[in-house]
Amino acid sequence: MAYDAKDPRAALASAVKAPPVTAYSDVELIEFHKVEPQHVGAGYKTWYGRGQNFVLAYTEAEAGAVLERAAQQDEYMVFFTDKDTKLDIETDNGNAVDLQYSLAIIPPGDSKIIVKKGGVIIRLFSSLSADLVASCSNAESYAEPHPNMPPYEAWPDPIDGFKLRIYPLDPPDEVGRFGRIWRSTNMMVNILKVSSETRDASKLSPHSHDDHEQCSLTLQGDYMHYLRWPWTTDKALWKEDQHIRCSAPSMTVIPPRAVHTSQSLPPAPCHLIDIFSLPRMDFSKKPGWVLNADEYPMPQE
Repeated sequence: MAYDAKDPRAALASAVKAPPVTAYSDVELIEFHKVEPQHVGAGYKTWYGRGQNFVLAYTEAEAGAVLERAAQQDEYMVFFTDKDTKLDIETDNGNAVDLQYSLAIIPPGDSKIIVKKGGVIIRLFSSLSADLVASCSNAESYAEPHPNMPPYEAWPDPIDGFKLRIYPLDPPDEVGRFGRIWRSTNMMVNILKVSSETRDASKLSPHSHDDHEQCSLTLQGDYMHYLRWPWTTDKALWKEDQHIRCSAPSMTVIPPRAVHTSQSLPPAPCHLIDIFSLPRMDFSKKPGWVLNADEYPMPQE
């Protein structure tokens, strides 16, 4: 990994040595406004895209729209970064009204999101939701599991049981903390701040992940993702470098082992959010990084 000395990730513990590469997977890119939405309802449009362990639902909703899940088998996340958007949430174990600029973790069972003031709403589900998996525009890409990913196994249940959990997206800044990170049993999201300027090209952060995908969700502006797959002893596995420009709104799924970094492009503002499923152990081990760590225990290693 190569981080600038002032980047908090420079102090991350090194991962356990990973198994040798026998195959690589490709990048998944979905620019939502370049494809038709997969679900159109009263007052909303939803696009679905997936990684191996998760489904991302990108919804543009008007006031009065209702987003429902019936008999959901595991918890899911919802967040909205436009400060004008306002929602009510009803669940089998907790309700909330007039939510703004928040992230919610919604318990299993029946749930309903009622939009009071419209905007963009992001929901994150595990790949156990078979109906949503089938709706994804890139579903065929995962007809077979992608390489270098371990089997799906959710993290332990929250210590006080499943219930509706609400987190404002404006926690106070802390020196040494990277981003604004929350986790659940099946998801981790880092809601980075909106970038008001182009990233310094001399302070990029090329790095790779041995055994998990990274989904980069672009909500504002343009980004360039730079990717390089390390050479192996088998030349047949080698892949060309890729420079992928993605425009909001879009999602990019970066595969394991690919060395990658991203740069915001003019004009600002630009907004990128990182999503991982399952949660990252290295981030979870950093004291204070995961803002709800006291609610969600880590698995025993």
